[in-house]
Amino acid sequence: MKYAITAVTGRFGQVAMKTLADLVPAEEIIGLARNTEKATKMVPAGVTVRPGDYNDVATLTESLKGVDRLLFISSQPGGDVPRAQQHLNVIEAAKKAGVKWIAYTSFPHADQATGALASDHIQTEKALAASGIDHTFLRNNWYLENEMDSIKGALAGQPFVYGAGEGHVGWALEHDYAEAAAKVLVNDQPKAIYEFAGAPATYADLAQAISELTNQEFKVVSLDAADYRQSLEDNGLPAEVSEIVNGIQTMIKDGDLDETTSDLPDVLGRPLPSLKEALQTIIK
Repeated sequence: MKYAITAVTGRFGQVAMKTLADLVPAEEIIGLARNTEKATKMVPAGVTVRPGDYNDVATLTESLKGVDRLLFISSQPGGDVPRAQQHLNVIEAAKKAGVKWIAYTSFPHADQATGALASDHIQTEKALAASGIDHTFLRNNWYLENEMDSIKGALAGQPFVYGAGEGHVGWALEHDYAEAAAKVLVNDQPKAIYEFAGAPATYADLAQAISELTNQEFKVVSLDAADYRQSLEDNGLPAEVSEIVNGIQTMIKDGDLDETTSDLPDVLGRPLPSLKEALQTIIK
């Protein structure tokens, strides 16, 4: 059996690779990366490194030859080549190379989501379904690390401002999502869809956990969409970035990240840390 992981120099890829190397012999693993020199220094001993640029179908096809099971980590948006096209490139290469099964890191409830952030993932899921390749969707909820700017601001005495109202988020650590992805990769009978998430919590819950953990007090401010967007622009964010951030908060307020599944702890084989425990991991 040959396993491969894309984007192994990224944070998610590094954790997934380390986890996988603890589960199967390193000789059975291939790490894909744009920068193969960097990747070679980072992967566990014995892992084979091959070129893995999502923009290069021909090279990807060659790199994926002989791979049975692939963990396909979604790319970051905003590159020279649209993310949706990059993802289509990976699927095309995997099909040409004869990859038998793909696990793809997707978006929560991508089959129902309507927000702009979900669009690339929706397109990728549809393309995988049409490819004829067996696959599993790893629909990751929200990384707690996504909130670091707000957390750092609160710890510096700034108001903790949000626009998501009472909307719930399934925050969990990126490390836990990545570890779970690697464990699904070696599962002989994986589910078709995993809705990975932590226990649902609101931004008010997050603010309280930060305060209790650090013994610091700060103002907590809940704003409507218009006022929240204005507050972002007042703090120096460009209008287009404010629109994106505000859209995320609206998405949360509308319940798009509200999740009660036990998929993540079930795959990990252990309980998830509490919100306060997870915060302790990322607050230095």
